[in-house]
Amino acid sequence: MEMKVSGLVLLARKTFVNEHFGQGAWERVLASLDPEDQNFFRGLLIHAGWYPFDVGERLDQAIVDVLGGGNPAVFENIGAKSARANLESVHKSFVTPGDPQAFLSQAKTIYKYYYNSGSRSYEKTGPRSGVIITEGAETFSAADCLTVVGWHKEALRICGAKQVMVRETSCRAKGGPHCRYELSWIL
Repeated sequence: MEMKVSGLVLLARKTFVNEHFGQGAWERVLASLDPEDQNFFRGLLIHAGWYPFDVGERLDQAIVDVLGGGNPAVFENIGAKSARANLESVHKSFVTPGDPQAFLSQAKTIYKYYYNSGSRSYEKTGPRSGVIITEGAETFSAADCLTVVGWHKEALRICGAKQVMVRETSCRAKGGPHCRYELSWIL
């Protein structure tokens, strides 16, 4: 099965580019893509659909190259923007104010709204800490992992956490057996 990503993920990138880099930034990113990808992003981006992961990966690289000065850390900000946009609207039912552990316990279900293959699990390691593991996805990228870091940082803040730390300690894109994220916070 071809790995696909929710249109919500792609739409979050477009929204972030427009809001943080100003008028014309999205067109500059698109202009750096091949004509087929340009047409895809101009005409087929519908938030409720599922799209090939590799198209999103090419978009990610274009954002880093054109707007991010080659620094992939921009994807943490995109992840945070995506969390805020989705958890304050279409996925608001997942938010558990004052209880980040309850929110994180839904990791398996939440994952399926964003990716069509692989899985994500959560294990509580303390009253204000835990580990998320993503495995089995057909494709993966370091940029996508950074969006996961940013997404979870912001999601925990939305649940009321402060001084949130999310650290990727294993990454498939960097040769690891899975993607593993250690999380901690205070309330």
